[in-house]
Amino acid sequence: MIDKTKLMLVLLVVIVTVITCIHPIYPNEQTLQHIGTVLLLIPLTMDVFRKQLPMSAFIGIVGFTLLHVIGARYIYSYVPYKEWAVSLGLVEKGFFHDPRNHYDRLVHFSFGALLFPYFVYLCRKWVKHQSFVAVVMAWMMIQTGSLIYELFEWLLTIVMTAEEADYYNGQQGDMWDAQKDMALALFGSTGMFLVYAVRSLVRRGK
Repeated sequence: MIDKTKLMLVLLVVIVTVITCIHPIYPNEQTLQHIGTVLLLIPLTMDVFRKQLPMSAFIGIVGFTLLHVIGARYIYSYVPYKEWAVSLGLVEKGFFHDPRNHYDRLVHFSFGALLFPYFVYLCRKWVKHQSFVAVVMAWMMIQTGSLIYELFEWLLTIVMTAEEADYYNGQQGDMWDAQKDMALALFGSTGMFLVYAVRSLVRRGK
């Protein structure tokens, strides 16, 4: 039997991905971005049948994938979230003073926060730790994954033209972009680390 709730969430991701691929604005760059989408869909699709992932981990991957899919359409640097916020009446026109597009910052923070439950699940499964040690290992894996991704972006600058690399990396002229991205992943994962730590202490106190 399949998990119908998880199946609906996977279908949601697929539908949103297909919609965002209609009349692509940056076809080549968007295709490259969707390598990550495929990698994220693999554990989701498998778990629809295996039903092993905790719902918190599953929803976290779904949420992160949706953020990534939206970012992929606009290659992150051009996600019109400011225009969306104004048109929905959430903020007044002129609310956003910083000309930089910060959508990529949100996704890097979400990498640390939303994928944290999944990494905790992996640590508890692979190393057979059901204790706080798995949470610490998950926190370390987030930092390592963030570092590896930034190294991957750096390698792209070597094999691609400067314009193509800038499109994909989304540095937007910020020489400290990689460091800030890793810091945001650190903040997101540390926030989740504290949530797990407090929950662990509460359980011990009972």
